[in-house]
Amino acid sequence: MLRVGFYALTVAVAVLPAHADPLPAGFVRLADIAPSIRQDIRYAGTGNFLHRKVTGYDAPVCILTLQAAQALAGVQQAIAARGLTLVVFDCYRPARAVADMGEWTRQGGPPDPQWYPRVRRGDLIAKGYVGELSTHSRGSTVDVAIARADGPSVAKPACGAIDADTLDFGSGFDCFDPMSETEYRPLGNEAAANRRLLVEAMRAGGFKNYAREWWHFTLGHEPFPTQRFDFPVSAE
Repeated sequence: MLRVGFYALTVAVAVLPAHADPLPAGFVRLADIAPSIRQDIRYAGTGNFLHRKVTGYDAPVCILTLQAAQALAGVQQAIAARGLTLVVFDCYRPARAVADMGEWTRQGGPPDPQWYPRVRRGDLIAKGYVGELSTHSRGSTVDVAIARADGPSVAKPACGAIDADTLDFGSGFDCFDPMSETEYRPLGNEAAANRRLLVEAMRAGGFKNYAREWWHFTLGHEPFPTQRFDFPVSAE
């Protein structure tokens, strides 16, 4: 069993570095709390289901509430003992980014074999793959996988995105398909085991999984459960 220790208490008293562009009260850049966690922020570039940068992402940086960042640091500490590391694909998401995704989806189009192979673009909202609102805008939701800290690259999945050393999860981040449901039955043994490992590690850190996406987790006791933010994702 993975156990998350008292890492959060350690980072809570750490002095955070100064930035030219301070974040709203209660938010931090993950690198200031847990620099060993890999960041592969997909919406700041073109490697995502829109095939372009999403509005509001000025830098490939993970921003979270302090509580979520501390909890994630505890998960990282727990799995690091096994030669593993967390990889985050998205963290705080501005409300303007959510609106951009919705507008893009409503433009319609055919299925995309890399991201949504069995549904048309215009149906992504109705199918629940793209939301009109997002828990990410509250600052305590993270899209995350587990990778080998120092290991060989793995085969790229047919659908979705992964980091070079991500474990086999049966599908990649943002694969909008039933195969991405956490309890999807036809998975191979390795992928199913890796999903259980991720869910158990994140649960031990206080996060709850969204059953339709194996990578999507929200802090159980998030500090802003009803508030949505719209400041840009920036590095400084």
